[in-house]
Amino acid sequence: MSNSIPVLSFVIAAVVALALTPVARLASRRLGFLDAPGGRKTQAEPVALLGGVAVFVAVLTGLWVAGAPGLARDARHLTGVLAGGAMALVLGLVDDWFDLKAAPKLAGQIAIALVAVAFGLRVTLFIPLPAAQCVVTVLWLVTVMNALNFMDNMNGLCPGVGAICALIFGGIAVAHGQALPAALAAATAGALLGFLPWNFPRARIFLGDSGSHLVGFLLGALALLPHYYLIRDPSPTVLPVLIPLIVLSLPLFDLVAVMWQRWRRGAPVYIGDTNHISHRFVRLGLSRVAAVWVLYLLTSVLGVGALVLLWAPPWVAALVVVQTLGVLAVVTALQHFGAKQKSAPY
Repeated sequence: MSNSIPVLSFVIAAVVALALTPVARLASRRLGFLDAPGGRKTQAEPVALLGGVAVFVAVLTGLWVAGAPGLARDARHLTGVLAGGAMALVLGLVDDWFDLKAAPKLAGQIAIALVAVAFGLRVTLFIPLPAAQCVVTVLWLVTVMNALNFMDNMNGLCPGVGAICALIFGGIAVAHGQALPAALAAATAGALLGFLPWNFPRARIFLGDSGSHLVGFLLGALALLPHYYLIRDPSPTVLPVLIPLIVLSLPLFDLVAVMWQRWRRGAPVYIGDTNHISHRFVRLGLSRVAAVWVLYLLTSVLGVGALVLLWAPPWVAALVVVQTLGVLAVVTALQHFGAKQKSAPY
């Protein structure tokens, strides 16, 4: 695989997203596709919601222009990713417009995951039964989609964290010479970073549920495409199989923590609130922008640690696992202190 393909995919996707996002913003306003202020929404005026469309078109363009010839050998997986991504985008658009209930949204997410499975995207390590592989894969994709959807709660948070995770997955794919995940990760990261100036620090357009579902699906799929423990070029330990969990540990941890807190209060786990990690950091005294930057930093630290697992001897790999648990323990402690602070209006 030529390393120029992912670089070109990244640059093209970033340029397209940067140029197309204001067009999506204008289209949102013309169509009335807007997120109105009120409740937990802090914006002073309605904000455009079609950012996910700009990101998806940018990803498609980055893949098509830069990588199409080299990706033909993995056409089945590529078709699964693009079909699932399109379905995730449409599900989010419907949710943004009609505000879907939890059951139809979950049914849609499961349908998206089943389409990906049908095109060969599966968790296979240590799971010999095909039926069990399908079930685990569906659970994984649905969980990651919801985790990134939950993380879309502050300006710049979901696209920034998503871009960092995509870059980590892309680095792993490049290291193993895997064309499809390398190009897809590069295009995803480029599209999100091209969108980011329009969303952070001041949001002139949101990803919307369409964009957060899309980002979640693409990251979940990227975790399935590379082989993290190659038989022909094995790592010193089997711990590289933990790489997807470590790279995505912050969104996954936020999802689990928020759902646990809602369950303990007797509240429906699918009803939004202001108890996410980002909100609690703000209650500790950080500005919203600073809270987002801290979460960028934590995601980067966890992702770089995951990369080390590719070559690390057992004792270093064990340290990476301890580091991951330590970071999550610190986040837990900060969440605990943040919960005790008086909640500011959101």
